[in-house]
Amino acid sequence: MSDPDRTPDLPELVAALPRGWGVIYRHFGADDRFETGARLARICRRRRLTLLVSADPDLALRTGADGVHWPETRLHLRRPRLFGARRIIETAAVHSRSALRRAAQAGVDAAIVSTVFESGSPSASVPIGPERFRRLARTAPLPVFALGGITANNAGRLVMQTHGRFAGWAAVGSIADAWA
Repeated sequence: MSDPDRTPDLPELVAALPRGWGVIYRHFGADDRFETGARLARICRRRRLTLLVSADPDLALRTGADGVHWPETRLHLRRPRLFGARRIIETAAVHSRSALRRAAQAGVDAAIVSTVFESGSPSASVPIGPERFRRLARTAPLPVFALGGITANNAGRLVMQTHGRFAGWAAVGSIADAWA
């Protein structure tokens, strides 16, 4: 997941990611978002990475991204399921069990549950902790990813006894630090 302050050289970082990973491009209205988005899409195609654009279906379509990531506050909006004849991937940020249900009802493919651990992100909320995350994942109606304070030292705490829909981790700072 990108962040203009914590992932300033996003194309370089994305080019170093392992095959099969995904990237959520959060552009926050940047003037160069179309150029950066198109560059990221080229890198992702070449590296076999999945690229989602945050809250901007038009940008996703115009750059050739694989889909759209929706903030929890935008779940109520009507979203496109197709780009022409191509089906897109949609994910949503969620911060509660009720938001997880709304995301499932909206038909998104997966949810990113935040904030799991203490995080330095300016948008981080109070952490729910690994046990609450595991309970959410066990009963989730769709695949879930954990976000917020995920590091190599604590990621394993989320997997233990998490049966059900746990799909993996999402991160900003720890990924940027690992490839710095």
